[in-house]
Amino acid sequence: MAQKIILDVDTGTDDAIALMTAALSPDIELIGVTTVNGNCPVDICTENTLRVLAHIGVDIPVYEGYPLPLVSTLSPGRKPNIPKQDFGEVHGKYLEIPPASSKKQSQHAVDWLIETYLQSDGDIILVPVGPLTNIAMAIRKEPRILDKIPELVIMGGGHEVVNITPSAEFNFWVDPEAARIVMNCGRSIRLIPLDATHQALFSQQTCAKLRQLGTPAATAAAILAERRICAYDAWQPMAEPGAAPIHDALAVCAIIDRTVVDTIFVNVDVETQGELTDGRTVCDVHRRSQKEPNAYVALNTDSAKFEKMMLDILGQSAS
Repeated sequence: MAQKIILDVDTGTDDAIALMTAALSPDIELIGVTTVNGNCPVDICTENTLRVLAHIGVDIPVYEGYPLPLVSTLSPGRKPNIPKQDFGEVHGKYLEIPPASSKKQSQHAVDWLIETYLQSDGDIILVPVGPLTNIAMAIRKEPRILDKIPELVIMGGGHEVVNITPSAEFNFWVDPEAARIVMNCGRSIRLIPLDATHQALFSQQTCAKLRQLGTPAATAAAILAERRICAYDAWQPMAEPGAAPIHDALAVCAIIDRTVVDTIFVNVDVETQGELTDGRTVCDVHRRSQKEPNAYVALNTDSAKFEKMMLDILGQSAS
């Protein structure tokens, strides 16, 4: 049977590819999508999500979530850690996909998450691939949902690899308080950090293969990946020139086939007070804290398997 999942996204370019992967994989049943502020303001993330799903011809409900990080909601006395919404080189504003005629659902994302999990059989994996604001708010508002979440597969954080500051990965940096709440929620967690996603690359050769497949998903993925490659070559070159990581899609692939990543079981926490380290992912790989492990952290990716999975899935069309 297909694995039920919910994707929580801040749709830019890699989220879009993850959405198409989840929606088209025969091994996944994508029951709904929630959106959050991150790569773009939340309203643009929502519109981009609707565009992606319409482009590949699937009808999956989309629920809009929080427009600001958790600290802005819960701690007005502290300066909110709101990033500049200027990631045009990597994500643009609206994706290069025609506008959708479908609309977002009227229910707030957090309320829908709570309702869906409380009514579920405890069989829906939660897959946040953006800042964790919606997830933390759902946990704080209704802690009973934790008993119904069998696993969280989170794209975020970085052990040795970071990207937005010298200490932090973007998703955790945007809302470190939310990341800390979720990482310490007590449920089973698989964390897919930059250490793994920087091995999950699309090259120009991959994009050429996608274009040859000719499906709506493959063609869109090639366009989005080529944009990412240009931006990464200029801004954060990979070890392999002419290639860019497709971070969020790796989290989806790790649900389809756990062997696409190698994990270690360690304690993970998130820094929320450091002047230089706000949002840092603290992976206790040497067991210095003596705290119990709470997450399976992916540090390595089978790059060839990842590429094959992506080509196989994006080469399909919605039935």
